[in-house]
Amino acid sequence: MEGRKFAVLLCADESEYVKKMYGGYYGVFVRMLKEDGEIWDVYKVAGGDLPTDDEIGEYDGFVVTGSCSDAHGEDRWISDLVVLLRKLDAMKKKVLGICFGHQILGRAIGGKTGRATEGWDIGITKVHFQTSHIFTSLMPSSLSIIQCHRDEVKELPRKAEVLARSNHTGIEMFKYGDHIMGIQGHPEYTKDILLHLIDRISNCNFIEESYGEEVKSKLEEVEPDTEAWKKLCTNFLKGRL
Repeated sequence: MEGRKFAVLLCADESEYVKKMYGGYYGVFVRMLKEDGEIWDVYKVAGGDLPTDDEIGEYDGFVVTGSCSDAHGEDRWISDLVVLLRKLDAMKKKVLGICFGHQILGRAIGGKTGRATEGWDIGITKVHFQTSHIFTSLMPSSLSIIQCHRDEVKELPRKAEVLARSNHTGIEMFKYGDHIMGIQGHPEYTKDILLHLIDRISNCNFIEESYGEEVKSKLEEVEPDTEAWKKLCTNFLKGRL
């Protein structure tokens, strides 16, 4: 594995809290995914910083992060990201998309995204896996994951495979070929990050304060399957699934 290179395509505006406590979302992902001997870089995609065609070839894989923006939006950086993801698809580069990253990957390969039919999903959700050749017999039938989203992937092209569903979201996880995987939830999040994010989106009036407090109280009752998600994401990105 020595010398392998990966890049985080950062799509979020980071809070000072996450920067201070975790080294930003780049630090959160590196903590979850980096292994000995690897090089990890970051491109602040939401600020217009995308890898050049020459730089793309240097990397073994990419991670597309969450964002407060809509994957179905038409901002310049979002359109540029879709173009980049289609290049990565054509090159069969490994790409892991998380939350917004999951949705924008769905869009890039020809699917449809939009506001979630069931509205916001914030908290810890149990997702149920479908039968797939990428899962071993030791894989549990379901795992719990931290969620914070109000958009979703609504449709995927026929060549894509839905890997997981939940009671809230029909496409919690998908793969496209052996090189693209999207996960609607946040395997990289801690409860602490989610609690801080709930306060942020409540203060911005994206959700009612009472709803935020209700979600916080329920977080004490359940834990996400963090280590299982870490293993799943790492194995996919490194070609071990």
